[in-house]
Amino acid sequence: MAFNPHSLIGIPGIFEAYKKGNIALANAPGTGVADDKVVYAYVPRIIKYYLGEDAIIPNVDTYICGEEDDMKYVLENIEKLVVKEANEAGGYGMLIGPKATKEEHEIFRQRIKDNPRNYIAQPTISLSRSPCVIGDGIEGRHVDLRPYILYGNGIHVTPGGLTRVALRKGSLVVNSSQGGGSKDTWVLY
Repeated sequence: MAFNPHSLIGIPGIFEAYKKGNIALANAPGTGVADDKVVYAYVPRIIKYYLGEDAIIPNVDTYICGEEDDMKYVLENIEKLVVKEANEAGGYGMLIGPKATKEEHEIFRQRIKDNPRNYIAQPTISLSRSPCVIGDGIEGRHVDLRPYILYGNGIHVTPGGLTRVALRKGSLVVNSSQGGGSKDTWVLY
């Protein structure tokens, strides 16, 4: 009702309740910009510009196809990279170069040439693996950890987070909409 009248996602009237201060939202409107794949690539530059410092924890190398040199690199090395659509989520709109066919490489090369701003690429990362109960046995599956940071009167990094797991054997896509799941995350200290 507030943004996309055709969407089935969301709760009718929630935005009006939020604006009146009747509810609090964990992910308030606008916070999604921090999850944008292209914005992510610019975070080290944003830190440098506003703080005059280098990022303490470096980003994964991220190639912005809207920048000519990056696009050239991606087109020449697509078989080694993970290419992601900037405006997709849930593990959709991506190519995992080492697992893709030559035909899929060519399709993505053309998509990048047609709309470079809509794509970023990163090296294929070797994800950690965790034991999972699969059927009657235990098998290793790829996982990633999403930490949570709470902001209010102060900033608090939670002792844990969301561990996403790729339940399909060999998959590097941990997103639940692509057959992934989650695991309990315990941090002992």
